[in-house]
Amino acid sequence: MNVTHSGSDGTRAPFVSRAAWLYGIAAALVLLAIVGTVAWLGPLPPKVVVMSAGTAGSDYDLYARQYQAIFKRAGVQLRLVPSAGPIENLNRLNDRRSGVMVAFVQGGLTSETQSPQLESLGTVFYEPFWLFLRREIELRRPDDLRGKKLAIGPEGSGTRHLAMRFLALNGVAEDQLQLLPLPAAEAAAALLKGEIDAAAMVASWDTEAVRRLLGSSEVNLIGAPRADAYVALYPYLTKLVVPQGVANLATNRPSTDVNLVASEASLIVRKDLHPAIKYLLLEAATTVHSEGGLFRKRGEFPAPEPVDLPIAKDARLFYKSGPPFLQRYLPYGLAVLASQFLVLLIPVFGVAYPLLRSAPTLYAWNMRRRIFRLYGELKFIEVELDDRGGHASEELRARLQRLEERANHLFVPFAFAPFLYQLRNHIGLVRARFDQPASPPAEAPGGSPAVPLTASARR
Repeated sequence: MNVTHSGSDGTRAPFVSRAAWLYGIAAALVLLAIVGTVAWLGPLPPKVVVMSAGTAGSDYDLYARQYQAIFKRAGVQLRLVPSAGPIENLNRLNDRRSGVMVAFVQGGLTSETQSPQLESLGTVFYEPFWLFLRREIELRRPDDLRGKKLAIGPEGSGTRHLAMRFLALNGVAEDQLQLLPLPAAEAAAALLKGEIDAAAMVASWDTEAVRRLLGSSEVNLIGAPRADAYVALYPYLTKLVVPQGVANLATNRPSTDVNLVASEASLIVRKDLHPAIKYLLLEAATTVHSEGGLFRKRGEFPAPEPVDLPIAKDARLFYKSGPPFLQRYLPYGLAVLASQFLVLLIPVFGVAYPLLRSAPTLYAWNMRRRIFRLYGELKFIEVELDDRGGHASEELRARLQRLEERANHLFVPFAFAPFLYQLRNHIGLVRARFDQPASPPAEAPGGSPAVPLTASARR
């Protein structure tokens, strides 16, 4: 009896082919699940990310270079592109062709409607608005600036944006001043030399130009006595206070507390930036901006404040529970690969495990089905024999012979050999009836034909 998995000629038995067919389906489904998971995950994080920075020596430029060093340690190149300031940064982010994926942007420049493809990773530092004036010029009201030379920063800078807004709010027209497009460093030098009368700049307390002007006795810092009104009118602004003597205690510079207004710079990215890069940016922002300073407490930045744009989903998760688990304990590159691998295990355990676990049951069902199908044919032969009164025609004998040959050549594994032995035994019982004298069907009590009592019939 053929119950082994290969025939005498060494060919693979049919039941092995059927098993391979079942496992092949399982493998195909697993592969399909993996492909779907990979498509859902998207590509691996890029190795090069373009960031629009700022003018040389500006806060944007200095902070971007610190980010660049952190990215380098993680094995990612952060390529910096100089810019005139936040307005140009925003334009580049909105222009997909620019290739810029991340930049610092000053508050109050855009909205979700104007920049639907952008999102924020949070605010990262204050940008105070400073106004310095030559000592000999007395400024009691905004009109006193008429005809003066005022440096307000180059086109596209945050300084120019706020300076023009504040001048307009105070009723000073642009043509009433001599406005000069000087960056902070050049404006400070020109003011100390007496070449200009006043200089406006949006810069942090740590900026060299601000420190030079605050410590000089040749210029005065002009505060914003109506700072609360500015903040009420423009919620993206914040009121800050420069303490008396903070620049130079020996000379008491400044001589009094000075109120300032400030915007907040946000770390803005394109929505299609890879989540792993967003987390890397947030880790860099935490490293660079979490230290305390004159205007901020330790740990105040980065902060999940949606100044102009909504906070990215990944950023909300970061602020809630910190970086992903793997990135806490593994280097960035290894953490990304490990996370991708773990996600790929989902289809393996979610699809392959149930399939592989049910495959033996399906296989056993298939083996029994092949045997029971022959039982069904044997039953039809026996019923037809009874209908003919036990007379076996040549056609009926040929059908039984073909059924027996199929049973003799049926390949099944050893575990199913008893089923095949029973089938062959029952075929022999039916064949034995072929050789008995023909007789009319027996009647059961009540006149009904008796039901055959062979093992095959009972089954």
